[in-house]
Amino acid sequence: MLRRLAGLCLALVVLVFPTPAYAESNGGVRVMPLGDSITDGYNVPGGYRINLWQRLAGGGYAVDFVGSGFNGPASLGDHDHEGHSGWRIDQIDANVVAWLRAYTPRTVLLHIGTNDLNQNYDIANAPARLSALIDKIRATAPDVELFVAQITPETDATLAARVRAYNAAIPGIVAGKGARTHLVDLHSPLTTADLADGVHPNQAGYDKMAAVWYSALRAVPASLQVGPPVGTAVSLVNPQSSRCMDVSGVSTTPGAQVHIWDCHNGVNQKWTRTAANELRVYGNRCLDVAGSGTANGTKIQIWDCNGTGAQKFSFQPNGSIVVPASGKCLDVTASGTANGTKVQLYTCNATGAQRWTTA
Repeated sequence: MLRRLAGLCLALVVLVFPTPAYAESNGGVRVMPLGDSITDGYNVPGGYRINLWQRLAGGGYAVDFVGSGFNGPASLGDHDHEGHSGWRIDQIDANVVAWLRAYTPRTVLLHIGTNDLNQNYDIANAPARLSALIDKIRATAPDVELFVAQITPETDATLAARVRAYNAAIPGIVAGKGARTHLVDLHSPLTTADLADGVHPNQAGYDKMAAVWYSALRAVPASLQVGPPVGTAVSLVNPQSSRCMDVSGVSTTPGAQVHIWDCHNGVNQKWTRTAANELRVYGNRCLDVAGSGTANGTKIQIWDCNGTGAQKFSFQPNGSIVVPASGKCLDVTASGTANGTKVQLYTCNATGAQRWTTA
């Protein structure tokens, strides 16, 4: 019985590169469903993502599921995901940096560990592998709201005991990973009656998972919000270079150049979004498009806050920051990654030079 159940989760593992054949984008908050066949939706293509999508749409939330996978019915409005049948924690870990950099999610829904237990793969160290995976996600995407699941139940008594022991370790792991890492119990809401084959949920089970994910997301409003919250000082990180938007020389002089520099949490790297869609630094200076320019290459600087369109910025789900007055984006000149590379205004092109995350 154990061998038969374990076999259900086994699959040929290949490297997955971040170039999906069918990528959808609806302009919403980027959410990455991440895990194994239960995220993919074994026996119910789309799995929990179907009902979760419907709940989010019904609640008025605009969400863009992201990932290199693609499946599910028409009732699932966005088919992208990062669920890989048969994969263990270590296999997700080996690919997660590339996925995070390619898709820059705002929020990650992580359900992983079932295959470690079912494949009898170094079970004693499965919690440590999960902890290391969380650390890698946090280091690669420090602004991500990460939801970590206690995994769903199993029917076989041996596997069920492994699941309970693994799940018991997860709250302590999550508690040490910071305020943007959240525990989600996907074990206790399901019973064995909610399993199609002793391992994977049936439709009712996936719907229960969706309800729990939805409640968890709503309990963390930032997880469904594009850009930093109003009133909170954040660093703006360019993932391509792993460097921060910085005021040159810690200058407070109007006209000081904005460029990228090693992130150091200094006052010249702390930007506060206001209700007026400004980005303030030092409390009384604003990020500014020099001379209210609209041409490619226009200097990005700091200036006295004045309420003009040159100081209004709109955060986009793909990670870009748009200046509505020109319709152009904040851009790292020539896609540079070196300290001191200038930030400029440029036609929006969805490249890494125009992606910004918060930390």
